[in-house]
Amino acid sequence: MLFGPITYSQNPSLNYPNKQITLVVPYTTGSTADLLARHIGNKLSTKLSVPIIVDNRAGAAGVIGTDFVAKSAPDGYTILFTATSHASVAAIRTKLPYDPIQGFSAISLLATSAMGLVINPNLPLNSYQDFIAHVKSNPNQYTYSSPGTGTTQHLAMELLKQKGGLEILHVPYKGISGAITDLMGGHVQASVVSLQAANTYLQSGQLKMLAIFSEDRSKAFPKVPTLKQVGMNEVVDTWYGVLGPAKLPSEIIQKLNTEMNLQLNTPELKDLMDKQGLNQVGGPSERMQNLLQTDISKWKLVVKNGNIKTE
Repeated sequence: MLFGPITYSQNPSLNYPNKQITLVVPYTTGSTADLLARHIGNKLSTKLSVPIIVDNRAGAAGVIGTDFVAKSAPDGYTILFTATSHASVAAIRTKLPYDPIQGFSAISLLATSAMGLVINPNLPLNSYQDFIAHVKSNPNQYTYSSPGTGTTQHLAMELLKQKGGLEILHVPYKGISGAITDLMGGHVQASVVSLQAANTYLQSGQLKMLAIFSEDRSKAFPKVPTLKQVGMNEVVDTWYGVLGPAKLPSEIIQKLNTEMNLQLNTPELKDLMDKQGLNQVGGPSERMQNLLQTDISKWKLVVKNGNIKTE
């Protein structure tokens, strides 16, 4: 559900913003996070009457840029445009240079994208139930791809394995492109991917989706059931949101949150998100905070139960 604008009472003594804001993206240029950050940054710059620059500090699965923001002054002039990897990295890495929850102030949850269980269409499987039964009857005979160990896609399939009692081997790649290419080529048999990344291949029949991990069915693939509808009470989305350093003043959080909610209601951003296969979210900053806590707890349990280690 998309929330409307949120009202806030501005502290008369707070003259924010009055200089350039740096929006750190801990991923490479051209990524979905980078694209959204640049669009929102441009719009907010006009609205707030200050320059907003996007600073790509990629590396170490987002840790480098995230750590930079965690160590920045809590004045609202350095903020983080982050994504699902913030939670998955926190779950799989025992030592981080920051606390993934206490080290940040939640500002806004902006968008989500559904994920799905996809297979090579040459497999004689037509449902999630077929997949579970087939893998169970052939333990360790099938493989699944992911963009890398510890990614959300990897942990989502591990969640399926643990809930379904499956024995299927993990083949990590360096990025989603290779993971999808080898799945289509039949070198691996399954994967968990975002609809955003797989949509073209699903529409063309190069991949087949057996279940969607979102709360509701996809409008683009209405015949594909959700995990809940096939008996697994789980929801797994990729998401995009904004955080600031810990102890960011509440007035700044509220102002940024309000302006970002307003941007989510603009036709330009709606159109951009539709083209990217994203769902608008919005809402109060607490929504971002709650998601962080829930996701990190969920993935830590999956990592523990699966004895998953980084490479």
